[in-house]
Amino acid sequence: MLEFANVSKSFWTGQRRKVILEDASFRVEMGQSLGILASNGTGKTTLINMMAGLEKPDEGRITRSCRVSFPLGFMGGVVPRHSGRENSRYIARLYGLDPDHVEAFCRWMAGIGEYFDMPVGTYSQGMRARLSFSLMLALDFDLYLIDEGMPQTTDVAFNRRAGEVLRERLETTTVVIVSHQAAVLERFVRQAGVLRDGRLHLFDTLEEARELYDYGH
Repeated sequence: MLEFANVSKSFWTGQRRKVILEDASFRVEMGQSLGILASNGTGKTTLINMMAGLEKPDEGRITRSCRVSFPLGFMGGVVPRHSGRENSRYIARLYGLDPDHVEAFCRWMAGIGEYFDMPVGTYSQGMRARLSFSLMLALDFDLYLIDEGMPQTTDVAFNRRAGEVLRERLETTTVVIVSHQAAVLERFVRQAGVLRDGRLHLFDTLEEARELYDYGH
């Protein structure tokens, strides 16, 4: 379970205070994936980062009683001066997993050839995205976090491999995905909410959330 209890978060932009969340309370139960519709600039990435524990709320409490992934595409745990191989083995040890297995999985999934043994700092943005995606899929989580703002890859073979593995994982796990497009959520969730002006409005169905979201556009 992932639970927000009276959570508030805002930033000072230099001219005004931008409210991301104001006194938000909600719960994500295991087996009940959630989609959140939010326009660009409303704080989608900040919300996902708080769920992952990468950012702290100004007020309120966030409780995680399950294994929550880092956001899909997040590169904060990867050390640029180390190779893909070194990073994969280090992260495997952090999570108490077999380094040989995680290394082999990431080498296969990322499909970046000899670059896997080179420093990540030498990678293109696409290769970094493939390594990050591979690392997340190599680990075992109860709840996967997906931010549409994650780096995209144009490698067709990688997208096919990663898509197949992700679909298999989502059959037995839970996902929270934020996006500004309802069509993106349709592939993952039935329940959805709308983030607007610091308020999170939750609905039983994606259709209800879409009506509110479209009304404001």
